[in-house]
Amino acid sequence: MRTAVNNPFTPGSDTVPQIWAGRFEQLKDWEMVVRPRRLSGLAERGRTILGQAGLGKSTLVRRIAVAAEEHGDWVTPQLRIPSGADPLKAVAAATLVLADKAGLSAAREHRLRALLDRVRTVAAQGVSLTLARRDGPEPYTALTDLLVEVGMAAVQREHAVLIHIDEVQNITEGDALSQLLVALGDAATYEHTVVAPGGFQLRRALPIAVYLTGLPDFAEMAAARKGATFARRFATTTLTPIDDADLTMALRPFVTGGWEVPDEQGGTSVVRMTPEAADKIVELCCGEPFLFQLAGERAWYAGTSDVITVDDVVEGWALVYHEAVAHVERILERLPARERQFVEAMAAMPAAERTAVNIARTMGLAEAAQVGPTAQRLDTIRGIVDRGRPYRFRHRAVEAYLTSDWPGA
Repeated sequence: MRTAVNNPFTPGSDTVPQIWAGRFEQLKDWEMVVRPRRLSGLAERGRTILGQAGLGKSTLVRRIAVAAEEHGDWVTPQLRIPSGADPLKAVAAATLVLADKAGLSAAREHRLRALLDRVRTVAAQGVSLTLARRDGPEPYTALTDLLVEVGMAAVQREHAVLIHIDEVQNITEGDALSQLLVALGDAATYEHTVVAPGGFQLRRALPIAVYLTGLPDFAEMAAARKGATFARRFATTTLTPIDDADLTMALRPFVTGGWEVPDEQGGTSVVRMTPEAADKIVELCCGEPFLFQLAGERAWYAGTSDVITVDDVVEGWALVYHEAVAHVERILERLPARERQFVEAMAAMPAAERTAVNIARTMGLAEAAQVGPTAQRLDTIRGIVDRGRPYRFRHRAVEAYLTSDWPGA
């Protein structure tokens, strides 16, 4: 009944899982704000989706991309930027694919053919391309110009254009990051003139939407390189764990009608889950989409019957105990020493006593003001703590790891 082929849980694959939980605000933002405004020619900032590993940043934008493709929009693949790679090359190559969709590659106009040739060179050589090596505009300028042409073609077809760049924190070379942000920002803010009924001239933005996804460090990197320009052109969201209610809702089909799977006779059967098993999955994953999918996957494999029990969940979770530990430890290891010291000091005291004064004293500091910048970074950039009264953990898996026997089931 339950096999690897029909398992609907997919942890860590960056594909859109069949069992979807939460993130409705971001999905609604695309459907109700970004896409309609862009198609209407109205200015709308790009979106930067940041967060700790395992919170489903890439998966979220892949779901948005699937929705866009269902509308017929032109969508780039997930442009994952490896560490040390030239981002302009990847974006130039993807833009050439968009140009093919727009029919620009078949154009006979000399200007367009020259522009396409220039961007092909950028796709091959990237930021290292210089005017001294070849006449023509700078690489990022050529990329901007081609994106504008793609956007103009999309206007004629009434399509939106969605560009998704992933792992943006890996763009550590300052010139490359600056040129990429300028190219994308200039294309997204470009306006062209149209004649409205009655002969009035209007300025319209192109239907180009840009999504950047990565670790929280990127927000500081981008602000350092482009400052206010980046903030004006991109709206940043730092993801936090998903509410338990949304996770419970995602598992509701298992508990009520059951999850439909093919049977050996060419028909279909259903796999159900006891309410206790669903509650246990929600409890163990601490709001982490990756851990949610991991717990569900292993509970599925823990038996073959048509009912997933709480024993299946506990048995399956035991097999991934060390993977859950490693997942949280990687998050902690990426924190600078002072931030990790802060988090560990906060975890060492009762929840009601987690104030800036007490945390500072535990860290061996004289005043609460000395931990202010650290607390601010852990809140607004990392999304790990919440500077309330008292302070509390926003990242529930980090809290559970530091304050309990979690991930023990």
